[in-house]
Amino acid sequence: MQTESLPLKIDAPSSRRTRERNPKARGVFEKLPGSGVWWIRYTDAQGRYRREKAGTKGAAIDLYRKRKMEALTGKKLPEKLRRATVTFADIARDALAYSKQHKRDYRHDAGRMETLLAWFREYSAEAITAQDVERRFAQQEWSPATCNRMRALLSLTYRLAIRAGKVKENPARLVKHRLENNARVRFLSADEETALRKAIEADCPERLPEFELALHTGMRLSEQYGLTWADVSFAQRVLTIRRSKHGSARHVPLNQSAIRALESLRERTSGTGFVCGGAPGPRLWFEPVVSKAKIADFHWHDLRHTFASRLTMAGVDLRTVQELMGHKTIAMTVRYSHLAPKHTLAAVERLDAQTAGQTDTTTDTEAVRLVVEEPRSLQQMAQ
Repeated sequence: MQTESLPLKIDAPSSRRTRERNPKARGVFEKLPGSGVWWIRYTDAQGRYRREKAGTKGAAIDLYRKRKMEALTGKKLPEKLRRATVTFADIARDALAYSKQHKRDYRHDAGRMETLLAWFREYSAEAITAQDVERRFAQQEWSPATCNRMRALLSLTYRLAIRAGKVKENPARLVKHRLENNARVRFLSADEETALRKAIEADCPERLPEFELALHTGMRLSEQYGLTWADVSFAQRVLTIRRSKHGSARHVPLNQSAIRALESLRERTSGTGFVCGGAPGPRLWFEPVVSKAKIADFHWHDLRHTFASRLTMAGVDLRTVQELMGHKTIAMTVRYSHLAPKHTLAAVERLDAQTAGQTDTTTDTEAVRLVVEEPRSLQQMAQ
């Protein structure tokens, strides 16, 4: 009796000590402690080390036992499992390298990619679904435009990965494209411009030429703050944007106000390097002066809207406005045609001037007679 029970008294504490020394099962590990996502590491039938993402700890233990049994029996793994797992971080790295080399808005892509990596960094790239992306979008208080930009970057990431043979599907293709409202156009009134100028002159007068240049050229923020002195011709009164938003070069004529602004900037920057001194943008000084001037809902891009709306109010045709703005299609320019209520009101009031003094019963019988007789004369000529 004592002999039979001895192993039980000895083995049980030994087993407990073994479990205490090895709280985790062999070959099973949590790549990011506390993440709840478990992986397995094992040697396959060919003697090569493999790693697989399993999910929960219990699923990882079961999968590890299965893979070990397959290795012991010499069973080959399916081709998909024989390949190394490609994580989202792997394909994101490739996408950022491409963006840095080929895109002007790399800085924005880098910021957006940080958000995507926070969501999917260690996920298998092939395991991410459109539903996963939609669920993440639903948790954010984003505008439709922001969702679309994130979707576009995700789609680019997967297109490059497919081209490289790292994945086969692009989940972003099934993510819904949000409808954007591009109808918002905000421009400065005369009173607002006066208040804004006073605020700039009081707090940062050295920035006034940057404001003037934007107001009289309509350049995009990236175009203005990426402009170099090599792209400015004072003799021809034109500046060249070598690569606009749509990838092609365009030329911006300079009026006298723009010339004066550039001359002031040249004195400040010594005429070398960037026109605006190499600053990434006007945000640090522009937002405070807008707040001080008590101008609501106004951003730097609205100076571009102001440029276009004032051209329209001055009677400039839309085709010329399109060229000056660098719009790819006339549809982008048409939205400025109705921006000035006073201007459009003055246009329709011309009808009142034309009809002044006329009665409702007046009829131009001579014009009617000509319209009726003209077809008859055409018939006679044909005969």
